Amino acid sequence: MSETILVTGAAGQLGQRVIHHLIETYKVAPGNIVAATRSPEKLSELEKKGVVTRKADFDDAAGLEKAFAGVDRLLIISTDALDTPGKRLAQHQGAVAAAVKSGVKHIAYTSMPAPDNSVVTFAPDHLGSENAIKASGIAHTIIRDAWYHDNYLHGMPHNLQGGKWYSATGGGKISTISRDDCALAIAAALASGTSESATYTVTGTQSLNSRQIAAIVSDVAGKPLEVIDVTDEQLGQGMRGAGSSRFRRRHAGFCRRQHPRRQVRHRHRRLLQADRQTAAAVEGFLRGAQGCPDRLTQHKVVWKARLAHHEAGFLQ
Repeated sequence: MSETILVTGAAGQLGQRVIHHLIETYKVAPGNIVAATRSPEKLSELEKKGVVTRKADFDDAAGLEKAFAGVDRLLIISTDALDTPGKRLAQHQGAVAAAVKSGVKHIAYTSMPAPDNSVVTFAPDHLGSENAIKASGIAHTIIRDAWYHDNYLHGMPHNLQGGKWYSATGGGKISTISRDDCALAIAAALASGTSESATYTVTGTQSLNSRQIAAIVSDVAGKPLEVIDVTDEQLGQGMRGAGSSRFRRRHAGFCRRQHPRRQVRHRHRRLLQADRQTAAAVEGFLRGAQGCPDRLTQHKVVWKARLAHHEAGFLQ
């Protein structure tokens, strides 16, 4: 493959893993990869591997056009500009416009499941971004990543310390996936060389409620963890009382709204059924490429090991 691939947000966790899989799993030559970020000095390790680095600031339209010059395939990793309503959508729209002017042939974008039918506060950002890409006329791959189960590692040490997990999700279920598995799927799409447009929903194989998740965590950590049901209002009051920032409350609100009481086990099943053909295409590519093992089975073991290590370090 001789196409040039540019990955935005290359200093972030997802961007780093995408580049890792492009090089290590799909054997893309480092010289054909451009790692872009607001602070290129953070990419010195990638430079040592032969990856090209460029500055890409989503608030600088002219700079983006320059950064995208000579790029065949562009990955737009959604930005973290959640502090100002509408800012992230404007950034993405600017990136798409720059891609058009720079002659990019294919755009990949990291979205979220069902942005057109979601109560998540930032779903409109993703829907608007998807629409901007489709309106550009450029071939595209939209990857709708589900909630990372890696995110549970942020709060679980505190929950395990007290043995209680306060949750407003009721019996609602969510199907999560690892960040690394999402990165693998994204890298597969970038390395495929496809000229067609497609939308993929990347999620786990099971939907779990809070009590099922707590049982897994408790088993791995060897510590009891009881789920305490609270209302939305009580959860908000508790977080404010603990001194959580507005962003952290909104972050938790995503977890709560992603699987409210009224939207239980069938929601994610419908998502998978809606994208059955495209999901099968991704699965076939992943399982066939480079003799890759079953990622879902493999990562269950990895996730449990990481959680156990994380908890052991926190609780000792």
